[in-house]
Amino acid sequence: MKRKPIKRILCPIDFSDFSARAYEYAASLAQRYDAKLFVQHVVERWRYPCADFATTFDQYDSFCKNLYRLGEQRLREFVRARGREGWCPDCVTHEGIADECILSFAQQEDVDLIVIGTHGIRGADRIVLGSVTETVLRKARCPVLAVHDEPRKPLAVPHAAREIELHEILCCIDFSEQSKDGLEYALSLANEYSATLTLAHILEGWTIGGNHGDGVAEAERMLDSLIPVQPVQECRIEKAVRPGSPYKEICKLAYERDADLIVMGGQGRNSMDDRVFGSTTYRVVQLSGCPVLAIHPYKEPPAG
Repeated sequence: MKRKPIKRILCPIDFSDFSARAYEYAASLAQRYDAKLFVQHVVERWRYPCADFATTFDQYDSFCKNLYRLGEQRLREFVRARGREGWCPDCVTHEGIADECILSFAQQEDVDLIVIGTHGIRGADRIVLGSVTETVLRKARCPVLAVHDEPRKPLAVPHAAREIELHEILCCIDFSEQSKDGLEYALSLANEYSATLTLAHILEGWTIGGNHGDGVAEAERMLDSLIPVQPVQECRIEKAVRPGSPYKEICKLAYERDADLIVMGGQGRNSMDDRVFGSTTYRVVQLSGCPVLAIHPYKEPPAG
């Protein structure tokens, strides 16, 4: 089958554990696809209120320049500590608001994929995505891979570069055009990593425990029709159809299959307002125990 083109990858780094985890995935994908990798750090002045105490413009200017140089240095050290023989990404440092700089640079460089870390903050809604990650997921014009900070298995050497392995990939299909686009990415990744690919469809609104024989059979037939006629040589494809709430059943299925990656395409029928790009995708990113590749259509803002 045709390999999905991933030629330019962007990985924002803020030196937290979850961005370090995202870098592992970005580096692995870049080497697998022979892609150019940009590693970006954004220096945000608002995080350093001590700059307000500068008594002259020269002092303030000197402080900002030193802050920028420190960011550049830390980024180079970060990449060097996770170096891979014979390969090095492009390190870029910007100054501004993180999400704005990430989205602007991604558009400027026409990147095919953004790999970004996300963390959970426990509260009334159980988990809230970091605001930068949420904005990037919502506004990016390319697919976004959201990576959680806690690996399934702890690293023996915390800062050592390691190869990411994808053995089980779950691709969620709602039969929209966007979910079919997600399937192309899932098939490409499954072949690249010789992984098992499970095509999952949730019978939304169907009660658990009822008689769903006809619905399951029809959904499986439709899933079969999406599998390419050309032989898929490097991966095994399976199907899973079940009733229930989409995000709950997707997270449950990912747990049962010990999935290494979930691919989500499209907004689904229960899309929320402009604050998020789709309730099902958003909740899966929030609650899943593995990285989520979110693929959704970007719509240009209306003129005027």
